[in-house]
Amino acid sequence: MIQLKRPTRIAIFHDNFAQWGGAERVAEALQRTFPGSDLHTTLVVRKRLSNYLRSIPVIATWMQYLPAKARYFRYYFLLYPFAVESVDLDTYDLVITSCFGYAKGVKRGSSPAVHICYCHTPMRWVWRTEDYLSREGMPAWKELLLRWLLKPLKAWELRAARRPDYYIANSAVVADRLHRAFGVESVVIPPPIETSRFHISDQVGDYFLVISRLVPYKRIDLAVLACTQLNLSLIIVGDGPDRARLEALAGPTITFAGRASDAEVNDYASRCRALIFPGEEDFGMTPLEVNAAGRPVIAYKGGGAAETITEGLNGIFFDDPSVESLQNAITRFQHFTWDSQRIRERAMEFDIATFQQRILEFVASKLPHGSIPKA
Repeated sequence: MIQLKRPTRIAIFHDNFAQWGGAERVAEALQRTFPGSDLHTTLVVRKRLSNYLRSIPVIATWMQYLPAKARYFRYYFLLYPFAVESVDLDTYDLVITSCFGYAKGVKRGSSPAVHICYCHTPMRWVWRTEDYLSREGMPAWKELLLRWLLKPLKAWELRAARRPDYYIANSAVVADRLHRAFGVESVVIPPPIETSRFHISDQVGDYFLVISRLVPYKRIDLAVLACTQLNLSLIIVGDGPDRARLEALAGPTITFAGRASDAEVNDYASRCRALIFPGEEDFGMTPLEVNAAGRPVIAYKGGGAAETITEGLNGIFFDDPSVESLQNAITRFQHFTWDSQRIRERAMEFDIATFQQRILEFVASKLPHGSIPKA
């Protein structure tokens, strides 16, 4: 591992570890990039951590003692700003925040630490409220209450956004959002893909695949309805609060596999016909992970997927977030011939080693004492 030229005390602060997804994988990769750094968060549900993160200390705030945090962590959204601002980071030279909501708001007190924010997106529920609410299916009174509560949260985020010295965006889409929301500039460093986890299989099954947390904004309903109506086999790996609704929509060709180990996910990925990626994501690591297993992706043409998928090389797009548009893409998919090795080579461009090198170079360029040696 490349090291900074002189010892630097580093804090990495991630919003929360109440679930496991792309943002949490980035936080782990940041800690691996700077071994010996202190990993902070607001609250942590240890059973949802990776084996690696279970092996190191994770420092949480007073939110760790809130009741039923594993189930209700989203409902505590007004408490996160207070928790983030309560953290004492005075002893650090460098603070790196991994932020999809709150972490950028950490205060450095009297510390001269450099603060670099790796931002996954401005708060989605604050800046894209209409889209967020349209997917959640809340009763009218809850929507009115949430809109009222989000006003002070938006004001806080606008103040908090001034605290980092530098921003890294996970995609060009997010870089644009950061500029429009906060007026800040950022450099784009895509998230890390652990390509070594995946392999190309000699056999391909007869099923399409979804790997996702089951929440409304992921638009898994499009995949469920499209495959049900086309009588195509679809395996859904993942769990979440939207599962019951999705199961009610599903026909007999849809299988809900629930949460799966990394090894099981790798096996599903290597043998699927294609991953269906129906939502608009800030970046979208899952398509590239499935690409690392040599399989193509059928993705909605929006968000980060539009930056990582090349039509006909490692996947195809559908343009409208509708069942009909996705069905047309699935039908069109049948006419392509796919080269598993070329697909994997595309994923290798986003390998974790490339991410770590780019992060190290960026950090070294912003620290007052300088540089990192060449690998």
